[in-house]
Amino acid sequence: MPSILFYLFSAMTLGFGLLVVTARNPVTSALSLAGSFVGLAALFLSLDAYFIGTIQILVYAGAVMVLFLFIIMLLDIKAEEGKKPNLPAVIGGIVLAVILALQIATVCSSFSNGAVKIKDAPLVLQKAGELAKIPTIANDLKAGVLPDAKLMGLTLFQKYGFHLQVVGLLLLVGTIGVVVLSKREKGVKDA
Repeated sequence: MPSILFYLFSAMTLGFGLLVVTARNPVTSALSLAGSFVGLAALFLSLDAYFIGTIQILVYAGAVMVLFLFIIMLLDIKAEEGKKPNLPAVIGGIVLAVILALQIATVCSSFSNGAVKIKDAPLVLQKAGELAKIPTIANDLKAGVLPDAKLMGLTLFQKYGFHLQVVGLLLLVGTIGVVVLSKREKGVKDA
């Protein structure tokens, strides 16, 4: 990726991220978050992490943003717009941002492997254990390419299949809860 595109997508991600925090309207914040996700996905694609870039668009910019917008529409936005910003919270956020920036600068300055470009770094592949016996993964390993999406999918659905189903069940219960709460009439009290 040319340097100008890296700086463009980085500025896009950071600009929309800043707008998420500073925007007064929650819908503007949510749409800015979607823009930030798109910029981040472009950065992942520039690093040849196609799977993560694609998932970033499909899951976060798609499904999660729909969920956020749905929740925002359930809120009483008019009551929130009149509130003034909390000064201690703003100052605390700025202090934490400065501390985070200093920490990132310290880590980046002491990281020597960052001087090697990705295209010049050697590809060191280790056998993937039992998964290396699967023909498609074995062929990828012999060809010297990293079968990251295949390994990730097999690990996710074989080793963590139960955990994935529990998360799906929790999301289903949460979705049903939101629908029930949104259908409740304002004048009806709980029993």
